[in-house]
Amino acid sequence: MKTGAVVLKWTSGLLIGMGLALAACAQEPGHGDNTDAQKFVEYMVQEHQFDRKDMQELMRNAKRKDSILKAIKRPAEKAKPWYEYRKLFLTPQSIAGGVDFWDKNAEALAEAEKKYGVPAEVIVAIIGIETRYGGNMGGYRVLDALSTLAFNYPRRSKFFTKELENYLLLTRDQGMDPLALKGSYAGAMGYGQFMPSSYRAYAIDFSDDGKVDIWNNTTDAIGSVANYLAKHGWKPGEPVTVLASPRPNADMTIVNDTLQPEWTVGELAEKGFNATSQVAPEMPAIVFSLQTAQGKQYWLGLNNFSTITTYNRSRLYAMAVNELAQEVVKARGGKS
Repeated sequence: MKTGAVVLKWTSGLLIGMGLALAACAQEPGHGDNTDAQKFVEYMVQEHQFDRKDMQELMRNAKRKDSILKAIKRPAEKAKPWYEYRKLFLTPQSIAGGVDFWDKNAEALAEAEKKYGVPAEVIVAIIGIETRYGGNMGGYRVLDALSTLAFNYPRRSKFFTKELENYLLLTRDQGMDPLALKGSYAGAMGYGQFMPSSYRAYAIDFSDDGKVDIWNNTTDAIGSVANYLAKHGWKPGEPVTVLASPRPNADMTIVNDTLQPEWTVGELAEKGFNATSQVAPEMPAIVFSLQTAQGKQYWLGLNNFSTITTYNRSRLYAMAVNELAQEVVKARGGKS
């Protein structure tokens, strides 16, 4: 499709969507009079040649949601100890759901693993944790979420303003109605909960149908998650973690000190953290602890563990992905 046609389609869809949105959201304040939103309009006009009237109307229809501001300020899940956090994501339902999702999408998962080197079970686990295999992709309009946080949440205004910019660019490029798409309270979208910048950088048309659809097309969603992890340094065939056995004189000052592997397995052994299974001593690694009901466990997080944390910067998240992946494989009776 020619660029002019895409822009025309985007504008037409935008105007139609605005008409429908006016009645439904009239009782909620928009951002038409917000000073930062007005500056954003001028930026989009000058930088990306958006139509000024369309942008002004879009900001009037981009609703401020107090529920989003409350949600973003809630205590982070990382405050939970591992034994509580684990229960949120490793349940009989999540494991059975992973088996079902895998069975229904076996061909796409096998192709993604072959092309990108990311195991099918890791892709399944991420989609399971992010959206319950598509069962909960978020109920907020992405436009409302991003504008609310861009213009009413100063602490992260710069980040969300950039995501709003990326969102409007991707909807224009893809010929989508920016008022129609839904996601999380933070503006994350689709099966894999991609932020707009990640969508533009890593989402792919894995189904080869000419569109990148991570909301309805599981093949695109699967390929996009695999592409993301591959681009962030996934090493095919390498393990994610290995249980560590600390010596009494182990250097505890380096536990949980980073998400990026600044040591090697061999160096961590010298510092008192011995791997309990065979791992090449030259492999990059970190050491972290998890609070179980019986006490602390110590683990070496290898390169692929750190890669998972680029998706969500949390050791607990990465460990939940790793363990759910393993449990789904077991429940299927193996990978075949």
